[in-house]
Amino acid sequence: MAAPAVRTSGKTQTEPQEAWQASGDEPREALVVQTSFLGDAVLTTPLIAELAMRGPVDVVLTPASAPLLANNPAIRHLFIYDKRADAAGLMGLWQTSMRLRGRRAAPPAPARRERRATRIAYLAQGSVRSATLALLAGCEERVGFATSPGRLLYTTRVTFRDDRHHAERLWRLGFPSQPGIEPPEGSLQPRLYPSVADTLAVDSLLAGTSDDRPLVALAPGSAWGTKRWPFYADLARRLAPRARIAIIGGAGDTDLGKEIAESARSAVPRKHAAQSVIDATGRLSLLGSADLIGRASALVTNDSSPSHLASAMGTRTITIFGPTVPEFGFGPLARRSKPAGLDGLPCRPCHHHGPDRCPLGHWRCMRDLDAERVEALLTSILD
Repeated sequence: MAAPAVRTSGKTQTEPQEAWQASGDEPREALVVQTSFLGDAVLTTPLIAELAMRGPVDVVLTPASAPLLANNPAIRHLFIYDKRADAAGLMGLWQTSMRLRGRRAAPPAPARRERRATRIAYLAQGSVRSATLALLAGCEERVGFATSPGRLLYTTRVTFRDDRHHAERLWRLGFPSQPGIEPPEGSLQPRLYPSVADTLAVDSLLAGTSDDRPLVALAPGSAWGTKRWPFYADLARRLAPRARIAIIGGAGDTDLGKEIAESARSAVPRKHAAQSVIDATGRLSLLGSADLIGRASALVTNDSSPSHLASAMGTRTITIFGPTVPEFGFGPLARRSKPAGLDGLPCRPCHHHGPDRCPLGHWRCMRDLDAERVEALLTSILD
């Protein structure tokens, strides 16, 4: 059976509702479909915030991404679409679409309005399956990128801007009739909302580690093999004498986290090691990791989801690009952030995501980017 919808807190939901109710405009229900990776979900939040100023917003996410957008006051309902398990196949697609159709707002009294509000789907993930889901869910209008595989099922197609950050590309889906519009300052800031439980979990991890040194977070993991920079342990050892180190990652990163933590602790007196290094791998939720990143002076990460968590929390970031490049539109957005990459390699970039193995076998884009160079970039944004 498909997972039930998750509703956000009614207490925080009132702010966007007040905005469009006070405007007097006809409310337009929005359905945002984003079933891509974790970072894509984070970068969709500026679009969600914009749409919430016009009417209620429902969002379809994967089971992995849904916890990231919990507590978001711009979202009326979160729907989990487990397209690889409970909701797999045509039957799962149909059942999910019926859940979406069933959660539309009931038509108001005839004396106030004659028909149900228009529902518009914004296809932040552009597959044929996502477009079919929106069609079956009864979305009269379907907006997506003109280059998406599902474009034939769209009623409106928006130009995909290769020259813009992906947060802006997604935000522009909300303005299909205004291709020349420029985003106002601050409108592309991603937004995350850690819970009280997330905050308390981070408080517990950091208990007894406070001192005058900056807290530097390291996020060494990635779903893509060639995106994993191999010198985090060396960097941690270099930083430990002058900074507190927090290592962030999921349960699959615990071995790597232990290695990095041991390297960092080897560079400080033993009596200070526990206060100097916090290995948080596998110990926090996604929003808990975001909260910890938000408390750090800076983050060093691969081209992966922690970079976007830092953008949402306003933490300056060094994002390490190997097989990919910032020009793909996924660079850090927080102020004073910088990309790190090895320029001049004719084989770079080689992939939009990052293959599991280097196609040429040398992996120079990462192996030749040493810890000394990344440390210098980090120092430049901390000074």
